[in-house]
Amino acid sequence: MMESKIIRITKEFKFEAAHALKDYDGLCKNIHGHSYEFKVTIAGRPITDKNSPKLGMVMDFGDLKKIVREEIVDKFDHSLVLYNLMPQKLIQQLKGQFERIIITDYNPTSERMLIDFADRIKKRLPENIVLKYMLLRETVTSYAEWYADDQE
Repeated sequence: MMESKIIRITKEFKFEAAHALKDYDGLCKNIHGHSYEFKVTIAGRPITDKNSPKLGMVMDFGDLKKIVREEIVDKFDHSLVLYNLMPQKLIQQLKGQFERIIITDYNPTSERMLIDFADRIKKRLPENIVLKYMLLRETVTSYAEWYADDQE
């Protein structure tokens, strides 16, 4: 019998979103958008139950896709993401004009978004599955990474 080893699987996603960085000293203080690329890697042991329709899988890619779409992509796609410390008058004006405004308790940099995304995804993963890695690409040449090993 083949010994069950830890295997990592990765699913990739794309979404469009805008943000503005509060008190930033460059152009990103203005509302601007990105075509985000998001990669999520999980790890676990392949299922060995011969009666399971998921035999040999760490996790069904479709199940991982459902979690990430519900927690991240469907919420952030075509949204404007703003820090809750932005002027409240501005936030209210924008909410009056647009439907998809996400107000965060952090300045929405790629780095902070990844921390938020990790918390959202980890809550939904099965007990035997571990979130290992995420990459959030803002532009062709710029991205942030999150590694589980760095969190310990």
